[in-house]
Amino acid sequence: MSLARLKEPLTNLPFYDQRVDLACAFRWTARLNMHEAVANHFSLAVNEDGSRFLMNPNQVHFSRVKASDLLLIDANDPETLKGPDAPDPTAWGLHGAIHRNVPHARCVMHVHSIHATVLASLADSTLPPIDQNSAAFFNRTVVDEHYGGLAFEEEGERCSQLLANPKHKVMIMGNHGVLVIGDSVADAFNRMFYFERAAETYIKALWTGRPLRVLSDEIAEKTASEMDDYPGQADRHLAELKAILDEQEPVYRS
Repeated sequence: MSLARLKEPLTNLPFYDQRVDLACAFRWTARLNMHEAVANHFSLAVNEDGSRFLMNPNQVHFSRVKASDLLLIDANDPETLKGPDAPDPTAWGLHGAIHRNVPHARCVMHVHSIHATVLASLADSTLPPIDQNSAAFFNRTVVDEHYGGLAFEEEGERCSQLLANPKHKVMIMGNHGVLVIGDSVADAFNRMFYFERAAETYIKALWTGRPLRVLSDEIAEKTASEMDDYPGQADRHLAELKAILDEQEPVYRS
């Protein structure tokens, strides 16, 4: 089926363009092997205060998520888990709490990607600025030191409080994984991608057993600020991924 025919009957879906962006992010995350079976979750706020959001359906593999599959959820609806299309309870607990309590978290991506999770398993889970990618996260992460089990509602509420500072865009979830927030799907996905790359570089540098070349705080902050202001990279990154999927598996738009 052509891309044109896939798009035509679906453009009336609520928040269609946002759905396409999110579906692309799911599928590319699977291609990068940053997903975990049918677990992990992404969400995207679609109203002004962030309380209504799109999220992946329960127990669907990232590589199969389509735009029309995404659930539209109200973070303030206590009946959410009682419906026939209820989300995963831990997804509701974590993402519902964040969208309820952290309005600047427009897009939330939570994965158990290998290198970020290795970092989260270390006694010191901070990411030192040893290269350009890791420097981009200098003073922009928060480490959750108090893992309390699966992210049901109580744990989700606790985690959401750690993101009160808008400068903190990445939460390294000790003993768990990583959670990234952004202003859009493109912003969050780009940040998640680069955090995993930075964590991979750091973990592999530790493997050598040799001293690390750690940047000064001054240069690390300068680099992070320059990356914050770097024009258009996140949007172009996602646009290129959509272009590839449009050629190879356009069904993601359906």
